[in-house]
Amino acid sequence: MTLNATVAGRLRAAGLDPDDTERAVRGALDEDLRYGPDLTSAATAAPGTRAVAGVVARQPGVLAGLPVVLAVLDAAGIAPQAAELLRADGDRIGAGTEVLRLRAPLREILGAERTLLNFLTHLSGIATATRAWVDALSGTGCAVRDTRKTTPGLRQLEKYAVRCGGGQNHRMGLAALIKDNHVAAAGGIAAAIRAVRAAAPGLPLEVECDSLAQVGEALEAGAGLILLDNMGLADLRAAATMAGRYPSVRLEASGGLRLEGARAVAQTGVDFVAVGALTHSSAALDLGLDLLA
Repeated sequence: MTLNATVAGRLRAAGLDPDDTERAVRGALDEDLRYGPDLTSAATAAPGTRAVAGVVARQPGVLAGLPVVLAVLDAAGIAPQAAELLRADGDRIGAGTEVLRLRAPLREILGAERTLLNFLTHLSGIATATRAWVDALSGTGCAVRDTRKTTPGLRQLEKYAVRCGGGQNHRMGLAALIKDNHVAAAGGIAAAIRAVRAAAPGLPLEVECDSLAQVGEALEAGAGLILLDNMGLADLRAAATMAGRYPSVRLEASGGLRLEGARAVAQTGVDFVAVGALTHSSAALDLGLDLLA
């Protein structure tokens, strides 16, 4: 790892792995330089010229990605002290809010501009979408969680953005989740549960069920977390009633969930809603970089 120690510390404090972040950042910067140098900036910005620039929100939302921006700047040759963070990740921001101010060589600012905005707008979009779900579920006792439906190479960053929005992370990797194909391979839910527990005793285990009959089988087999896949409200309520006889069991609704129906789903008695769209379909939050001086 070659990131500045201050930048690496900011990443760790945010729960981000500096090495993984650096790989993502340098890969993104390399994409811009793969087909040649930044001729436009070299032609328009005199050598040694310094500038002041602000990163400003064009629309309201929730901010996420400032430590990643510091990593982009560091990798582009801009020292961390050149960046003044005016807001914090997780903050609600309005249109016109300046979130970051840079005082650095102009050529380096222009060279880093697109990459830092790509990360910041993408991650802030995820945080903004997540906060909308959190707000919709407020007071129900149900939490929104993400999935493994993430952009290849960006999982830890996208899941960080979910946390910034107030959501919960679930399954960073291939943890024990018994899905329909595993059930078919093992010969049934109970058999699949026995097989996984024999292979990994003590590992938290989740079982996907798409019918109430499967829910009953999973409960009898001792499943502690059950994913209710593509069930309607009536079946979700029935599953919650069944699980009520097992105080330690938690239920997660998943599949085709929409924000407008979030509260109704939560009120069926499930503990979590799993929303893959947080990371695979959230629109970027519009932020821009403007030269101020």
